[in-house]
Amino acid sequence: MAHPVIRPARADEYDEIARVWMESWVSTGLAEASNFLLANLRARVRREIEDGWSLFVADDNATIAAMLALHLPKLYLDQLFVAPSHQGQSLGRQLLAFTRTQMPDEIYLRCVRENEKAWRWYEREGFVFEKEEVATATGFMMKCYRWRRR
Repeated sequence: MAHPVIRPARADEYDEIARVWMESWVSTGLAEASNFLLANLRARVRREIEDGWSLFVADDNATIAAMLALHLPKLYLDQLFVAPSHQGQSLGRQLLAFTRTQMPDEIYLRCVRENEKAWRWYEREGFVFEKEEVATATGFMMKCYRWRRR
């Protein structure tokens, strides 16, 4: 079976990307699926693209298996979410490797403190914890990380 292809997202996929984002976020146990959450994520995708996101998808035979949002000028990995149906298949690692081709020397990211599975994974992948801060948009306490090429 071939790996999903990482490619730039298309505007006609934004609603489906938001659905994958919501389902993955819900899979962390930190939120419940709702039409309200989905509408907010759909609006956020469009707003963030206007504000400088480079948005990518992992395309698995015309199914969006994951979404990856980078803010390249800020060296910031903003969102990496894998659809629950594709979790546990090293797709996150593939997306992170792709991210390192886009930002080869340094990457920053933030992760919700309660999402222990995610931040422990980033630590195993070489990211170093720097500080905690409250996300003004959501109120979540965020763990801030940085990775630098050795």
